[in-house]
Amino acid sequence: MTAKPNLSTGPGTRIPLRGMRGMIADNMRRSLDEAAQLTHHAECDATELFATKERLASQGIKVSIEDLIAQAVVTTLGQHPGLNGRVEQKEIQLYDEIHLSLAMALPGDLLVAPTIFNAGELSLMDRSVARKELAQRAKSGKLSVPEMTGGTFTLSNLGLSRVQFFTPIVNLPQIAILGIGETRLRPCVMPDHSIEARRIMGLSLSFDHRAVDGGPAAAFLSDLCTLIEKG
Repeated sequence: MTAKPNLSTGPGTRIPLRGMRGMIADNMRRSLDEAAQLTHHAECDATELFATKERLASQGIKVSIEDLIAQAVVTTLGQHPGLNGRVEQKEIQLYDEIHLSLAMALPGDLLVAPTIFNAGELSLMDRSVARKELAQRAKSGKLSVPEMTGGTFTLSNLGLSRVQFFTPIVNLPQIAILGIGETRLRPCVMPDHSIEARRIMGLSLSFDHRAVDGGPAAAFLSDLCTLIEKG
């Protein structure tokens, strides 16, 4: 006979949903309540992207895979401007400038997504430096309100985990968010029918269906994968 758990004393730990954790909870709930969210998933061959990282490192240029993906994202957004924007006051507001938000985990199970403004106009190295500076100021609590709220597209990176695909929640009022999943080494059939071990990356694009339909979102994700595969 299975013993019943004793719930009379309540949980051992209670964490009030207030402060920054409460704000995060409220924003996540509001995003799911207000936006018509849909997620597309895709696999892409990131072998050449990793080769580019190694080639740049050999030249003394140290950038991360996230930096290289951000480069591909801003390039692809330039070709698909319908995903670079916000939905506010029952209007779809599309931007010429790309203000790229980067989701960052902080100690205490907290999450922020500060913004690199005019990310499309920066070089790869300048954007990498800006990302590192944002991360440092996020950890020290020195982010400004515009940096916390002014983005037009968000990246969320779980590439160091074993999560290959996930469903990132749209960072309202933005239109879309890209989730970067784990990269796995897998055998792949090449065009000449040979088999090679390739680095396969999982990508997940969540978007607000009020502002963009599934077809254009799929076209963005497909073009992004193609660009990543070129390295």
